[in-house]
Amino acid sequence: MKDKYYVYVLRSVGCPEKLYVGHTDDMERRLGQHNAGSEVYSKRYAPWELVTYVVFSLRAKAAAFEKYLKTPSGKAFMHKRLV
Repeated sequence: MKDKYYVYVLRSVGCPEKLYVGHTDDMERRLGQHNAGSEVYSKRYAPWELVTYVVFSLRAKAAAFEKYLKTPSGKAFMHKRLV
């Protein structure tokens, strides 16, 4: 698998009920950005810890899965199976 795209779930260390879902092609860099406070939403609840991630070979599939996890049924799936 040459290209890798990650859909990730983060949990706020200080406010554990807060989760953040996103996708990226560089997991380490992206987590660093969230913890550095450079993101508008995530800086309020930093620091973040990585809860889980899923790897895709196609960016479109990763984006679609991220979008799904943000729907009511996707949130239910995430809470039951991923976090």
